[in-house]
Amino acid sequence: MYRIRIRLPQGQTASYRYQDILHDGLINAWLAAGARIEQVLGAQARPWTFAAIGGRRKDQGMVHTLVVATPDTELARHLRQIEPAQVRYARANTAELIDFSSAEIIPELDPVPPQWGALGVLMLSPLVISDSSNVERKCWHNRLDKVDLSPALSQRLSRLAGRPVQLQIQADALYLRANPRHDVLVKLKQTPKGSGFVIGMKAPLVLVGREEDLRLAWYAGLGEKTRSGFGCIGLLEQGIRR
Repeated sequence: MYRIRIRLPQGQTASYRYQDILHDGLINAWLAAGARIEQVLGAQARPWTFAAIGGRRKDQGMVHTLVVATPDTELARHLRQIEPAQVRYARANTAELIDFSSAEIIPELDPVPPQWGALGVLMLSPLVISDSSNVERKCWHNRLDKVDLSPALSQRLSRLAGRPVQLQIQADALYLRANPRHDVLVKLKQTPKGSGFVIGMKAPLVLVGREEDLRLAWYAGLGEKTRSGFGCIGLLEQGIRR
């Protein structure tokens, strides 16, 4: 298990329109660090997640820090070898270029309490949970108070771990009352039919459970599409920082 921040110098950002260019830049860095393509991309890929820390200016995203994590032992070894200069990708059809050559890499400490405990977290990247009630088209939940989070998120982590994971997960009720609209539309990629997008949710959460289950959530992320840049969590007490 390993987690890092890839941070550009103060005052410097990388701009992008579609989130998949950040994903592709990281895939390039994974491969340069020795990972095999099937380990990081595709249906059989091993678990990893990332978050882009920055902001938006109209239709343009601005990122100064990438948080990247994996619970997988072999991917963790490759993550230790990632070079910022390899987090680079250009795409002509959307006129995008990201380049983290001037970034520094900062390892993150493990915050998980021993044995049994709780973590107050926020979503560094939106939490994505598909809504299976609509059988005609792909839909995403847009309100955390309409989802039973504990089984929904623990089931996915159980599949990743190959063992039962039992976390109690609850969104901050006061935050939800003050922010009933906490959904986020993320433009994921450009398609021939237009912009492909995903709807996620952002709100503080409390995670309670065993040490090994909390640690899996910290390094693997929560929910769906984690390898596409969703579900990465951070400590609430630290906030969203560089």
